[in-house]
Order: sequence, then structure tokens, then C-alpha cells
Amino acid sequence: QVRVVESGGGLVQARGSLRLSCAASGSTFSAYNMGWFRQAPGKEREFVAAISGSWSGGIALYGDSVKGRFTISRDNAKNAVYLQMNSLKPEDTAVYYCAGSSRIVPRPDTSPNEYQYWGQGTQVTVSS
Repeated sequence: QVRVVESGGGLVQARGSLRLSCAASGSTFSAYNMGWFRQAPGKEREFVAAISGSWSGGIALYGDSVKGRFTISRDNAKNAVYLQMNSLKPEDTAVYYCAGSSRIVPRPDTSPNEYQYWGQGTQVTVSS
């Protein structure tokens, strides 16, 4: 069982930056693919970014809406994953979730259905 806890959300003005953190438990964290998803009111959960486990070299994938603005990274020594968000837009407003997957795949999944471990979410609000 893996426990995941997000932090770092808040209120920021458009074009500002935020860094989300995700702390995960478990001795096998480095092998897990980790992802960030977001969900705005009335919308489906959306893929933001994911990074593969150390066994596949930490491959990073991004959703089209955040490419070039967001960066995902991980620190396996700290059992942590980060999401650096720059050039934020009002449409980035959502609850952001960190998720972990134990699936052994060459590239991290972009579907939330493939992630087994979820945090409670952290609110990000971008004002115009």
C-alpha cells in the first residue's frame, strides 16, 4: 500500500508560478510511475504530467495544455514528486491530484484509470 499526500496549492495571479509537492510512502517508491492530474468543477479528471520509475530512466510526459509551462520531477531519495507550474493561466484552476501506479510499463500511463494510489488533492486557483 502506498500513501500519497499533496501540498503546495494556493491562490496565484495569472502568469505566476507555483510548485506542488507530493510525498509518498513505501520502500518501492522509486519503481512507481507517478502522475499529476487535475479536475475543475463540472469537468472530467485531466492528465497533467507523469514520470516513470527509475527502472525506465524517469521518462516524463505532459498534457498538451501544459507543455512548455509545467515540469514534473522526482526525488527518489525523498520519496517525492514535484510539479513546477509556470506561466499559470486562469484555466489551470483546479484541484490537483498526485497519483502512483505500480504498473510495469515502458512509458507512464496518461489515463487516471491506470493509477492505484491517490492523494486527497490540493486546490490551485489562478486569478486573472
